[in-house]
Amino acid sequence: MAYRKLGRDSAHRKAMLRELTTQLIMNERIVTTETRAKELRKTAEKMITLGKRGDLNARRKAATFVRNEVADIHEEGDAVVVKSALQKLFSDIAPRYKDRNGGYTRMYKLANPRKGDAAPMVIIELV
Repeated sequence: MAYRKLGRDSAHRKAMLRELTTQLIMNERIVTTETRAKELRKTAEKMITLGKRGDLNARRKAATFVRNEVADIHEEGDAVVVKSALQKLFSDIAPRYKDRNGGYTRMYKLANPRKGDAAPMVIIELV
């Protein structure tokens, strides 16, 4: 098969990748295991490519995968602006990569493995 099963059934695996992708979009850097990060890279880059397209169909496709969570809250004058992860993807992250053809993520291996099962850990971040 062309993907890793990660020791989960298909529904659990898809939910985990949705959550990891949403967290990467919101925080722009997360710490996870190496195998999860390698799978996360595929989905995150697909979402950023959809964000670069920017049309209504791309926004709807991304909305089916990215969870509806609050990414940023700030004040502009008297109004409070609440930005979701999907809005952050299309308004902040995708324009950053308009001249880049893929390779939106970077992985750093951490020196110390996770305690308990010694799984190799990495930091995955947006370039």
